[in-house]
Amino acid sequence: MPAKPIDKKRLVSIFPEFSPLKVKYKDVLDMKGFYEEFWEWLKEQGWKDWENKIDTFERFYGERIGQGGAKELWIRWRPFKVPDPYGGMSDPPLRYYFDIDFHVIGLAPTEIVKDGKKIKTEKGELEITIRAFVEKAYEEQFEKHGLLKHVVDIFTARIYRAALEERKKELYREAYVLQTFIKQWFKLKMHLPYEEVEGFFPSKAYPSHQ
Repeated sequence: MPAKPIDKKRLVSIFPEFSPLKVKYKDVLDMKGFYEEFWEWLKEQGWKDWENKIDTFERFYGERIGQGGAKELWIRWRPFKVPDPYGGMSDPPLRYYFDIDFHVIGLAPTEIVKDGKKIKTEKGELEITIRAFVEKAYEEQFEKHGLLKHVVDIFTARIYRAALEERKKELYREAYVLQTFIKQWFKLKMHLPYEEVEGFFPSKAYPSHQ
């Protein structure tokens, strides 16, 4: 869930809890290069830390080294975004959150030959899980008001219902754009509902099936 303490009742999940978006990859893996470009891509798309700090939406980084030297990594990113209709507002009524969890196993050094040259890189298995939420932030202000807290459900149904549905659709699309970026970087096969012809960044992945 988002890093900011939020009443779960104010969060609307875009995907079922048992069926988040996932990307799995097992092959040659430039984890450092992917990590850095994924981070930059999120920032370019307007995602940031909920406290407006710089480069802080990483909430956890764990690393374990096995007996053979292979690494296992756990990484959690919790970026936040204000939807475009509310850009510039200090207290927007709706907010977006991504929960992005990385799990890497068997990460170990390797060498490949690319265009006749040896390249030092890594190999391993990566799984990325993506969850997306819209926060009904306006409810927090209602709950602080003695009278308005009793009509928040009516306000949601009559005033914000259409806006909430539109923002859910928009965040759904953004989640698939994010998934597409990951698949493009690793040169994985993509499927609808969203697919770009060209990559967001030139891929530096060297999967053996290419």
